[in-house]
Amino acid sequence: MALSEREQQVLDGIRDWETRLASYEPNDLELTYEKYLERSFSLLPEQIQKQIFSALDNWLFHLHAVIQSAQIQHDAKERILTAGRVFNPDIETVRDLRSLDIDQLKYIAHQQISRHRLYSFAQGGLSGTGGALLLGTDIPAMAVINLRVVQLIAMTYSFEVNTPFEMMTSLKVFHAATLPPRMQGQAWNELMNELEGSGEFYFYDGKEDLTDLTWLEHPLKQVFKGIAIMMLKKRSVQGMPLISMAIGAGVNYQLTRKVTEFAHQYYQMRYFLEKERADEHSGA
Repeated sequence: MALSEREQQVLDGIRDWETRLASYEPNDLELTYEKYLERSFSLLPEQIQKQIFSALDNWLFHLHAVIQSAQIQHDAKERILTAGRVFNPDIETVRDLRSLDIDQLKYIAHQQISRHRLYSFAQGGLSGTGGALLLGTDIPAMAVINLRVVQLIAMTYSFEVNTPFEMMTSLKVFHAATLPPRMQGQAWNELMNELEGSGEFYFYDGKEDLTDLTWLEHPLKQVFKGIAIMMLKKRSVQGMPLISMAIGAGVNYQLTRKVTEFAHQYYQMRYFLEKERADEHSGA
């Protein structure tokens, strides 16, 4: 792969991040929590477990489709293309964005990332007020914010999420990004393995199941956050439940930070892999 010095620096940074991901060692508390969750969930009949995971998968698929087709997402796509035209006025489609260099793409991606981290922070602060409606919609709202930013990062790096492969891949990136850190290295390797070979990816032939027992740690943490907010919302400063608002804002911000970091590393790697394939075809 003919990379510039700057591109090589970015790729080296991704490799270092991969190494840290693979070498993560869970602490005793994480392992104890995992065992407790497994024991608790095993009390449910196997058929009920399958129904729960199937319902969660269907919910994520439908939510992804709704976000993708929403006008607000089309408007965001146009903003990305407009930002790309600042660097290259000939850009007309999402695919044309791959003509930009890595720093230009990172600049556009960071605009989306910082905006959605702010959305998460604000959403967490609002849910932290302890209002029943705001607290009850917190998990769906966070799913929308984080699925949406994964789609926008994909589009920034020239991957339109309207094909079966890219749709499923963006969902799997979201899923992997919300896994416990000890499971993310394996999930990253699975994503990389699906990119082996050459040619355009359109149909998806891999495993379509998303949620499983380990992924449940993510929504359960959101539930625990809600419990903490309900317990602390009466501790107010000048009439404002600042402690519970800080918990909500902090937890939500960290979640979106985790999702955007994983998704950004993945789609940067896709950018380099596509560049490598383009070089191979041009040299053939």
